[in-house]
Amino acid sequence: MPRLLRSAMVGAALIINAVPATFNTALADMNLDFSGFIAGDTRIFTESPALSGQNNAHLNPSTVVQLEWNFEWNEGADRIDFIPFARIDPQDDSRTHADIRELNYLHLGDDWDLTIGIDKVFWGVTESRHLVDIINQTDGVEDTDGEDKLGQPMINLGLQSDYGDFIFFAMPYFRERTFPGTDGRLRSPFVVDTDRTYYESDLEEFHPDLAFRYAVVAGDWDIGLAHFYGTSREARFIPEVTGGGKTVLAPQYDIINQSSIDVQATYDEWLWKLESIYRQGHGDDFVAVSGGLEYTFFGAIGDNGDLGVIAEFHYDGRDSTAPATIFDNDLFLGFRATLNDEADTTFLAGVIWDTKTQAQSYTMEATKRINDNLTFEAELRVFSNQPATDPLYSARDDDHLQVRIAYYF
Repeated sequence: MPRLLRSAMVGAALIINAVPATFNTALADMNLDFSGFIAGDTRIFTESPALSGQNNAHLNPSTVVQLEWNFEWNEGADRIDFIPFARIDPQDDSRTHADIRELNYLHLGDDWDLTIGIDKVFWGVTESRHLVDIINQTDGVEDTDGEDKLGQPMINLGLQSDYGDFIFFAMPYFRERTFPGTDGRLRSPFVVDTDRTYYESDLEEFHPDLAFRYAVVAGDWDIGLAHFYGTSREARFIPEVTGGGKTVLAPQYDIINQSSIDVQATYDEWLWKLESIYRQGHGDDFVAVSGGLEYTFFGAIGDNGDLGVIAEFHYDGRDSTAPATIFDNDLFLGFRATLNDEADTTFLAGVIWDTKTQAQSYTMEATKRINDNLTFEAELRVFSNQPATDPLYSARDDDHLQVRIAYYF
């Protein structure tokens, strides 16, 4: 059974069992909204690929569609959201994929809320690495920044009080990470064969994952404390040789315990940010920390535009038996420009610099609204000075500019 269908069946079953019996009598009061976008993406690669089997085209066009249905009744206290997503990429079959980003039922009580189905949840405060964000699996074929996520089947109960929010998660089904195929750019030296996936748990993808988060706002401080137990969203890779003599990587997903804290303090023009985790289950126990600051010069651009300067440092203490990371001892320096104009123009640029190897990864993102329906987006990725031991070494010739024109309706 396809993974997407299994995930959809889990989410649909959770919703069917959760929607109140009064749903049928509330149809007359239901509000239905429909929206979405269709986009044309083009990746422009400046160099030929470094790896055998990769498509040598310098232009990589693809099409993206995301739709959204929102059903609301009971004066907004009950809601069903459905957000399917699909991409068609003619050059990489593995990048051609579909996903249900959300398919869930939400009920809002006086001091509690309940979400059942497929949903997306984000944790974290830092700009260049989302260290504590662990609920949803990364959609690895969408981009290299880890910000695109697959929908996660879950039951999510939130309790609100004067002392903060207490949030509980039960996740009955695990989503495997997506990876580029043989033809794809921005892939590892050996292709990841998801048909050879291994799990530490005998229950495999049906091992139940549990998480808890406490979030509180105390004056100028936003604080989150969390714990996750279950299947790691990061995979280790085991080299295997196929019957045809080809070496591939088999992903192995381990059971982990991860405790985390994220803190953001707001003082006038300053934002101070910290994320930290303590993880068990990937080799020796280890600590990872991401932290930094952002200072905004309000009104520095034209009449209304703001300019923010960002500096963050990343440390990761994992050993070589854990999944690889580029954020072991890295510094991020960047800036953010928000013009606050009618076109909602934004610009973000920065560099991640490895203080040990001197490897650099440059990024630039810009968005602008053309009119009420059309938007223009551009993303630039440049990799420089990666040593052979760097996880991004295989992408050393994959510098690219991605341009998107999206029509929203």
